[in-house]
Formats: sequence, C-alpha cells, structure tokens
Amino acid sequence: MKSECLPFSQIPHTTQLFSDFLFDFPKVQAFYSRPPRFVEWVQAESGQIRYDSARRDRVAGILERQNKSWGASPKTLENIGRLRAGASVAVTGQQVGLFGGPAFSIFKALTTVKLADQATNSGVDCVPVFWLATEDHDLAEVNHVSIPGANGLPQEIVTPTEGLPDAPVSTIKLGAEIGPVVEAAAALLGDSEVAGWLRQCYQPGETLGSAFARLFAKLFADWGVILLDASDPELHAIAAPIYGSAVERAEELDEALLVRGKALESAGYHQQVKVTPSSTLLFTLRDGGRIPVHRRTNGSPQPDFLIGEEKIPQAELLRRIAAAPHHFSPNVLLRPVVQDYLLPTLTYTGGAAEVAYFAQAAVAYEALLGRITPIVPRFSATIVEPKPQTLLQRYRLGLTDLFPGPESLREQLAAHTLSQEVQAAFENAGTNLEKSLSVLRESLARLDKTLVEAANNAGSKMQHQLEQLRSRAARAELRHSEVLARHAEFLSNTLYPNKTLQEREIGGIYFVARRGLDLLRQLYETIHTDCLDHQVITLD
Repeated sequence: MKSECLPFSQIPHTTQLFSDFLFDFPKVQAFYSRPPRFVEWVQAESGQIRYDSARRDRVAGILERQNKSWGASPKTLENIGRLRAGASVAVTGQQVGLFGGPAFSIFKALTTVKLADQATNSGVDCVPVFWLATEDHDLAEVNHVSIPGANGLPQEIVTPTEGLPDAPVSTIKLGAEIGPVVEAAAALLGDSEVAGWLRQCYQPGETLGSAFARLFAKLFADWGVILLDASDPELHAIAAPIYGSAVERAEELDEALLVRGKALESAGYHQQVKVTPSSTLLFTLRDGGRIPVHRRTNGSPQPDFLIGEEKIPQAELLRRIAAAPHHFSPNVLLRPVVQDYLLPTLTYTGGAAEVAYFAQAAVAYEALLGRITPIVPRFSATIVEPKPQTLLQRYRLGLTDLFPGPESLREQLAAHTLSQEVQAAFENAGTNLEKSLSVLRESLARLDKTLVEAANNAGSKMQHQLEQLRSRAARAELRHSEVLARHAEFLSNTLYPNKTLQEREIGGIYFVARRGLDLLRQLYETIHTDCLDHQVITLD
C-alpha cells in the first residue's frame, strides 16, 4: 500500500470554510475551540471535560447492553469497562446506510480508533465510540449502497423496505424483502467473508440501525469500537435536561444562532443550516413521523410553541418532555451537544459538512454545556486498486485529471494515444510559434511599445487555436478507439464516480470484501492525524 497526499484545495467543491479550517485556522478561530491538529491540544483539552460519575455509570450500562445485543467483541466490552472507570471518548457518527454505507463510514470509525489510541498513548485514557444516527428520518438516504460491477460501474442496491412517512429509521423493521437484496449484494461482492456477514446481519426483524450495528461489530471487533444507538429510550431519559433547556432557552439559542449565521456570512463563509426566528433545536414524534418543533414569535410574554398546527404553551411542552423524553430528539445542531452531555467527549471527528455544523453548533455548546467540543477532520481517501492504477500509469494520469469529468478524461486519453508523428508535429508547432512570437514582440517593442500587448493577444489566440486543433485531433482518435472510451469510463466509475469522491459513492464493504480485514489494518497504519490532506492510496 502506497499513500500520496492530495490537498483539499485541489479537490472540486471544497468549501472555503473547510479549507480555511484545515490550512488557515486563524481566519476561522472565532468559530472553533481548537485547531484541527489533535496532537497540539489533546492533553490540555482532557482537563476541560466535566462528566457526572452517576451519568457515566448509567451510560456505560446502556452501552454494555446495546453492544452485547449486537455481538460485541471482548475488546469492545473491555473498552466499555474503561469508559465506566473514567476514560474519555473520541466520537464519530453517521447515518446507518445499507450494508455499512459509503466507504467514509469505515474511515470515520478507523479515525476514532486512531485518535483514541493516540490520546491513550499520550497519557489520556480514551476509547472510540461510533454514534449510530438511528433517529434520522430520511429513509431515502440510507436504504441503498453502491457496489462496483465487473466493469467498474457502481451498481446501486436498494432495499424496498418502507415505514411510516418521516419515521425514524430505528422504527422501520426489515422484512422478507431484505433477502433478495442481500443476495444481489453478495453476487457483486463474490465469495467472501463479508458476504456471509451481510447474510447474518441483515435479516427480517432487524432494523437498518441494528443490522448496521451487527455488521460494524464484526468489522471492528479487534478495534473495540463502542457502538451507540441514539434512539434508545434510556439515553433519551438521561438527555431530557438538555431537551428541557433547549425549550426554556429557545429564544436565546435562536438569537445566538442567528448572530452566528450572520458572522459566518460576513466572514465570507456559508451556513450549513439555515436558522429562522421560529426555529428550535428539537424534533418530536407525531403519528409515527418525526416533525420539527417551532417557536411562535407573536411577542407573547408566555412563550408558545407549534407542533404541526397545535399550539403548545412552554409549560406543557416541558411536561411532555419530562413524561416521554423518547418522543423528542435533537436536530443536527443540538445532536452533538446531546452527544457530549451523554459522553465524556475529548474530540469529535467528521467531514467537511460536520466541520461546518460545528461552526454553528458552537453557540449551543457554549450555552448548554459551557464547553465547546473540538472537531478534527476524519481520514479521507481514494483507494486505487491495481487495474485502475495500471491505466493511470499507462496514460500518465493522476486523480486530479479525472475531476473535469468523463468527457474531458476521454479526450486526455486520446491525446496520449495520438501517433508519435502527430504529437511531435503539435509540439514543434507550439515551440516554433512561441519562438516566432518572442522575436516579433522584441521587434515591435523597439518600434512601438504599445504594440506589444496586441502581439500578446494575437499570440494567445494563435495558441488557443492550436490547442483547439489538438483537441479535435484527439477526438478524431477517440472516435476510432472504443478501448479508450471504455478505459475512461472505467477510471471515472472506479475513482471519481458521478463526479464525486469515491469515498462518498462506493460502499466500504466492497473494498473489505476484496481485501479482507487486513485492509482495515493497513488503512489504520496509513492514518496520521497531523495530515489534513486527502490520501490517494494505491493497493499492491
């Protein structure tokens, strides 16, 4: 395995906020508690954690019950014991995508292991936790996964499992329909240990959350990753004070978030979540669906709230939270605050979107917890297997050459395959043109300096026309070569599918099925928390 760095500044669609967070932190320091390099502050941050011992014991008991139900390894139970005894946690989280979701879900889990190990080795006892976002209600985001077929084209595998509209995925159980879906995935994955695990984990009666947990318990058994199902009623009961505070201080929190949003935009950044004067940080269940709680802004001295069309006084809403906290859940800005009320979190690791969330959530952290948990970027990578690597070498390409899209890539491949005679003719024409223009500019400068700019403009047009001719020649070559078209399509599908980073499109189980758990160990060794770049990883 060989790893090369690719700065995020070279990757399309990288936001300015994420780029500055990684490489120009002073510009965003007002929005974050710590810079992204974990080693610089891990020991100092550990002294900032305040965590009630009774809460620690209750949460550890819940985690032990949950993880045992999913077939936790001895290492995971040992880590829960360390948490109970006083360890802090490195946390990540993700929606419970079918069959483990995109590859970056696996990268997140490995990053938490690396962070926890690094903290422990520095004298701060720390264990890894993976937060299962089972309360998410967007089924369409988690009911599928893409696995490459023989031609490298990602095949989308979708489960037809359905539930009530806007129901949390934790409430949607898999039925007999999951069997053919598992077999379709297994056919693409081939005869592998992972295919067997899918058959064991994704069975009728499980939910997408519990099946995901069973699979990750197997994938990360040796690492001892602690899995946490956020929909557990006992966890909601512990988090009830945060829900109550979010209601009691709704106006204050909303105003702080509006101010933070304006500050981000004034600094030239984006708001990941748009906040309105009627926003609150809570969802509730209504007829099985998850709907937002809104705040009425009618100037009344007694604050009122809205759930659908129902008007609810604050006192009544607080009573409902106390009576049935499991009917409430945090929105994306409150979720990390709830997480870090439930856990003694040393750090959270996430991608670009989560870094943006934290820039806003910081004000809720400060108000409700009095401490802002630091976020560090997760490991990010594109995995290059031997076949695409052979093609990259043949055509002298790098990953960045794929970013403009398949059509441009086909032209690049064609340009590399033009006959030596044609290529040499274009090179000579370019060289001679530049020499002639240089002589002409010198002569014109002696005659009339104002003519130099005109000469430069004319030269640019001539060079442009020459490049246009080269492209036309490349396209002509392309028309005569179906092989080049197939190679371009294969490279795009495997390394930059749908003009998106591979880690966001391809299921992580695909790579583990092909390489086994040794791949996870190799990736773990590749992760360096002081490296903030995207990694291009070439497999032997």
